[in-house]
Amino acid sequence: MGLFSINSDIGIDLGTATILVFIKGKGIVLKEPSVVALDSSTNKVLAVGEEARRMIGRTPGNIIAKRPLRDGVISDYDSTEKMLKYFIKKAYGSIGWGKPRVVVCIPCEATEVERRAVRDAAINAGARKVYLIEEPIAAAIGAGLDISKPSGCMIVDIGGGTTDVAVISLGGMVVRSSLKVAGDKFDESIIRYIRKQHKIMIGERTAEDIKINIGCAFKRDEDLSMEIKGRDLISGLPKNIIISSEEIRFALEEPINAIAECIHSVLEKTPPELAADVSEKGIVMTGGGSLLWGLDKFVESRTHVPVRVADDAVSCVALGTGKSLENLDKLEDLTAAGY
Repeated sequence: MGLFSINSDIGIDLGTATILVFIKGKGIVLKEPSVVALDSSTNKVLAVGEEARRMIGRTPGNIIAKRPLRDGVISDYDSTEKMLKYFIKKAYGSIGWGKPRVVVCIPCEATEVERRAVRDAAINAGARKVYLIEEPIAAAIGAGLDISKPSGCMIVDIGGGTTDVAVISLGGMVVRSSLKVAGDKFDESIIRYIRKQHKIMIGERTAEDIKINIGCAFKRDEDLSMEIKGRDLISGLPKNIIISSEEIRFALEEPINAIAECIHSVLEKTPPELAADVSEKGIVMTGGGSLLWGLDKFVESRTHVPVRVADDAVSCVALGTGKSLENLDKLEDLTAAGY
């Protein structure tokens, strides 16, 4: 049994690719893929998280392994609710759980309908009260930036479904933009490129492995290569090929350019005083997508502003969500103000 009451507040980074759960007084207690496996005939949940992820692309007809979140928002409400319930229960362990207050992060340009869906899903999953926090704010807090000062800092959070870009000063977002191009689009671009250039069909998991192992946004000093397995589109038989990191750099050009353009447009809209702060302090990148090799160098070459990837970039949003549990009254003010 943990050293926390069963009513401990919790923070949830409700990501398109991964869900992280933070319990006050304990830190991050759970990090699993946001995947649910359902039996289509009974609509019963068979597996959640890592176990369900292993089933993607490998299920018989009556079992569907899917991600209930797309592009940073809920696309399948029932599955999201079941998944949240499962993760909250798992995070608390066998001690049972009361009705915790929950902070959930959302993309900075989520609509009122999308916000309500997140709120309702968390309430139905067992939360006593739900607070929402925008991803750039949570990412900045988690990356250790002091956002309360009248000084501009720029955060770029690249998750699985969305890239959120914001310039923050005095605890609020002065300029912000959200783009539905992130880690998932990197995978899709790799699948598309290999299908077009090599006439081979690969799955999501293989594309992700390629991205992690040899993917790059900037030309590497030394070209890496990797053997991959897929299905030959002409013969229909399994086939192995070798692909290079330079090919993958070419495959990722489109989504990476879209992210650089989004960052550029936010910088263009930033008031001069804050723009001066950003050029002095640099841009901070968070989220799993920011770990793509050379992406920081690529953004730096396009904006001429220093860029650094935050320590533990994947956990920044969850850590920030967790730290915001200390100031729930402030979040209540923001929620009441309609943010």
